[in-house]
Amino acid sequence: MSNTMIGYWKESRSAKLLFSVAGIMLTLLVYGVLQEKIMRVPYGDDKEYFTSSLFLVLCNRLTTSAVSAGFLLISKKTLAPAAPMSYYCTISISNLLTTTCQYEALKYVSFPVQTLAKCAKMIPVMVWSTIIMQKKYNGKDYFFAMLVTLGCALFILYPASGDINPYQKGRESTVRGVSLMIGYLGFDGFTSTFQDKLFKGYDMEIHNQIFYTTLCSTFLCFPVLVYRGHLLLAISFMLRHQDCIIDVLLLSTVATASQFFISYTIRTFGALTFAAIMITRQLVSIILSCLWFSHPLSMEQWFGAVIVFGTLYAKSFLRKTPQLPLTQLNGADKPQGSINS
Repeated sequence: MSNTMIGYWKESRSAKLLFSVAGIMLTLLVYGVLQEKIMRVPYGDDKEYFTSSLFLVLCNRLTTSAVSAGFLLISKKTLAPAAPMSYYCTISISNLLTTTCQYEALKYVSFPVQTLAKCAKMIPVMVWSTIIMQKKYNGKDYFFAMLVTLGCALFILYPASGDINPYQKGRESTVRGVSLMIGYLGFDGFTSTFQDKLFKGYDMEIHNQIFYTTLCSTFLCFPVLVYRGHLLLAISFMLRHQDCIIDVLLLSTVATASQFFISYTIRTFGALTFAAIMITRQLVSIILSCLWFSHPLSMEQWFGAVIVFGTLYAKSFLRKTPQLPLTQLNGADKPQGSINS
């Protein structure tokens, strides 16, 4: 291969990485702000809260499924599944549990706590990658992962308000919030790792995977909402508070856009490289949320944040050989991921 071809490959790969970073950062930053606004800020003069997280998941999946189907039709790609439907359903179920835990956790933890806690998904991703893809990590990878987890623990356990959520006080709230975040980390790590496995194991278009996974999610969400009576309640709420309709439409739009950036990144660079891209986004999200929603941070939380992001950036600078594939360079720096983080 000539030097010209090698230079072109590097430039092309760099351009693709820049495209992925810009797309993920923009869509997920907006997504995070809208998510917190819908779930945490009351609507109307009666100060009524929107409570149906599963309805938001349904709206997101319906929008994404329709857009991905449109892309397949316009590009004249086949609508036939590239992998067994059971694999799509596996991703769908895992992603539904991931997203539901994420939304529900916002009722018990503040957004900065949730965002920084996502950095602790490095260990779940390493575990799932070892189980599903037989990847191996060295002692340095685990050391970095433990440092990040320590920083996340400090951030969660020592909030400025004395509780991980200033709106939900008490030990029960803390236990529920932490439990939901643990569930989120486990399911999310599995989702992105299994996505990576499918992209590597099948000749699969990005839109193909997105279409079938979101279609499965839609079929799973709808009957549950109807059975629990939440569908009509959510629609009634939005009719009473029409500004909520705009928020939900915007949320679904940016969620759909993020789907394509996330799947493109995982398919091009791998699930763990996607995690590395998420680190800066999470730091910016925390700062933005603190400014927008006036979340105070304690000294211990700032110290925990320094440990987390300092470790992750140090790992980035200490990587051995720039020529290695990005999935190896960022072995443990893992969202959200997955289909919606």
